[in-house]
Amino acid sequence: MNRREFLECAALLIAGASASQLGVSLTHEQRQHLAAAPNYLDHKVEYLTAAQKSTLAMLTETIIPRTETPGAMDAGVPRFVELMVFEWLNEDERRLFLEGFNALMTTVQEQYQQPFDELPESTRVDILDDLEREASDSSWYAFGEIPVYVSDAPFICQLKELTIWGFFTSEVGGTQVLRYEAMPMKFDGHRKLDDDDSSWMSVMI
Repeated sequence: MNRREFLECAALLIAGASASQLGVSLTHEQRQHLAAAPNYLDHKVEYLTAAQKSTLAMLTETIIPRTETPGAMDAGVPRFVELMVFEWLNEDERRLFLEGFNALMTTVQEQYQQPFDELPESTRVDILDDLEREASDSSWYAFGEIPVYVSDAPFICQLKELTIWGFFTSEVGGTQVLRYEAMPMKFDGHRKLDDDDSSWMSVMI
């Protein structure tokens, strides 16, 4: 099983499918691989330039900022996204990501005479909101679909998906934002959460 197949299995679990028939239907090989695979985040990540790394870090932090809970940078999400782009996305997906990423950096520098990571938060949020409006007709925004990676999704969609994926499968996101119980023993899909309750972490850390 290659890295992409492994992470696609993990995506099902992240989406809560471990409690559904989808999760139950994982093959024996997939279950073994998920349990025994080495930590892919330990791989050396030196694909982006220093300027790109700074921009990516602030992009992810704009999506999940530090508030009373940790932000994307606290959870190591920028490194996760960089690794996923270069180790997991296929050639076409990677091209879409990098073209969108580089276009964003160029446009921001020309418009504001500053790199993205030096802009105030409100401006950064407005920039990402504009990108979302431009991408709103993408099938990535369709509701009710089984969670799979949309290969032709625009850059902003790729960025958001990888950021959220990286955050909520990290130890920080899984234990300090979600509620983590290593061996809950059962799943109760009808259990109601209070207004201030977080969801449960759906994968073992």
